[in-house]
Amino acid sequence: MNTVQSTAAGAASTATVDRRTACVNIADRLREMASRYPGKPAVVMADGRGSTGAMTFSGLQGEVEVLARGLSRAGVRRGMRTILFVKPGPEFFALTFALFRIGAVPVLIDPGIGRQQMSRCLREVDAQAFIGIPLAHVFRLLYKRLFAKLEVVVTVGRRWCWGGLNLARVRALGVSGADAADDTVETDADDPAAILFTSGSTGPAKGVVYTHGIFDAQVDYLQSHYGYGPEEVDLPTFPLFALFDAALGMTAVIPRMDFTRPGAVDPRRIVAAIEAHGCTHMFGSPALLKRVAAHGVERHVRCTSIKRVITAGAPIPPSVLGDMHRIIAEDGEVFTPYGATESLPVCSIGSREILRETAERTEQGAGTCVGRPLAGIDVRIIPISDTPIGAWSDDLSLPSGEIGEVAVRGPIVTREYWNNASATDHAKIRDDNQIWHRMGDLGWLDGAGRLWFCGRKAHRVVVGAAETVGPVTGGVADDAGGTSVPATKYADRVLFTVPCEAIFNQHPAVARSALVGVPAGNSSSQVAVICVELTEQHRSFDREQLRSELLKRAAQHPHTRPIRHVLVHPRFPVDVRHNAKIFREKLAVWATRSLGSVGS
Repeated sequence: MNTVQSTAAGAASTATVDRRTACVNIADRLREMASRYPGKPAVVMADGRGSTGAMTFSGLQGEVEVLARGLSRAGVRRGMRTILFVKPGPEFFALTFALFRIGAVPVLIDPGIGRQQMSRCLREVDAQAFIGIPLAHVFRLLYKRLFAKLEVVVTVGRRWCWGGLNLARVRALGVSGADAADDTVETDADDPAAILFTSGSTGPAKGVVYTHGIFDAQVDYLQSHYGYGPEEVDLPTFPLFALFDAALGMTAVIPRMDFTRPGAVDPRRIVAAIEAHGCTHMFGSPALLKRVAAHGVERHVRCTSIKRVITAGAPIPPSVLGDMHRIIAEDGEVFTPYGATESLPVCSIGSREILRETAERTEQGAGTCVGRPLAGIDVRIIPISDTPIGAWSDDLSLPSGEIGEVAVRGPIVTREYWNNASATDHAKIRDDNQIWHRMGDLGWLDGAGRLWFCGRKAHRVVVGAAETVGPVTGGVADDAGGTSVPATKYADRVLFTVPCEAIFNQHPAVARSALVGVPAGNSSSQVAVICVELTEQHRSFDREQLRSELLKRAAQHPHTRPIRHVLVHPRFPVDVRHNAKIFREKLAVWATRSLGSVGS
């Protein structure tokens, strides 16, 4: 067992027991902040030149109380699954915390996942209440069969022909009931607080059941690990993360952007919002930060108020980290917490450590270092398997330096998916009254206890017979706690996306690459193919020369030698949520068509 895990395991166990016995409602966090900082702005809507409106913490808490009473009188009750389709802003904050307050369960689905995925998610959740903008209600009317059990319908905005209540009426019901007793429901830490759907980038989107205790633990981790303070002003470019601002006493400045397409953001609007409001912190996907950093470097723009940047959703290239350091405060830093919708945060690492210690190894194929587990979080590496594991055993743990699947235990780990027993069985391992979550990611631990991410399990490419595939060595720890580049024991059998792609991404003509597997005739194994997308200035680069140069690079590294095919794709399909995760399933279909029938 890796030494970093033993102390974390005990802390995680203690934290879990404490939280499971507590009475917790995450809405109480906002009430506490409103009591401490009543006149401080809680939510500010930025329009690129200034702001179009702001709401203080006391104003937000007052609106939450009114809407909680109004929704209760309208028929929304404890445990009621409530679809919430509202744009980021004061109404989104107020409605979400009002639902928490009365013990209802908001269901949050990213509208960018597409109509087909959206329909499947809505069918699965079988909601009892629906709160949304007019466009969301149009969708509801077009797909009535998905909403057969709705009891309460609320429109945020102009209500047309579909009945129900508008938000003004709900607010009026709340005002008229102001003399009623406090409507905050006493929920336990294990009571459902929300259902958040995954992006569906590696399969069908799944509804993750969040409890009040998990939300509460996440707030504690963000506070303790990153040192958030009440003087902070945040620029969140992912709506769900903005909710943490209200619970932490931070001002949330909502930028003017399409939140479903962060990779297409106008960086001028982001910079203008930071400058207008003196933002000290921001959250953004790697695709968004790449655009903002490139704009800042090119235009010699400095956002010196920014002390801390958090990025998540996909690995961020070291070059983007370097560019971000050139445009934020001199003592600022970019942090890359590792986790997933099912468990976040798990690990974290700062950009200074990356640029100083791990970036060079990443470029040579060691994977992406995502840092050390946070206090109370237990991270283990277990053998790669696609079958359920019913019960935990310490015998599952692989030693340092071996690549396997990442498994996580701690107070931020969710216990189940909504109405999806099969997915729960495949992702969760029971350990007495605790749960290990199988991240679906592959990685390894170095001698310093740091986790190195090697890609998604579903994206690995098996080029040898499945029965011959054994443990994969990730490297041997040195005295300084570092590691050599993974010289994988089964490099001729299993290929992993991040280590392989790093080799090809060093070519100046390559904007990014993607490892995919295509069927190898009648065999159960695959043929490894590297797809590349060219930089804008290299669109006319000679394709045959490029293939020759890339295959020569592949031959120089043990873990890329099995790659024999290079294909140039005009523009990669990407995951709709982060616009940074490559949609490899679509690329694999395209590669199969492009190559035709190939042998191993």
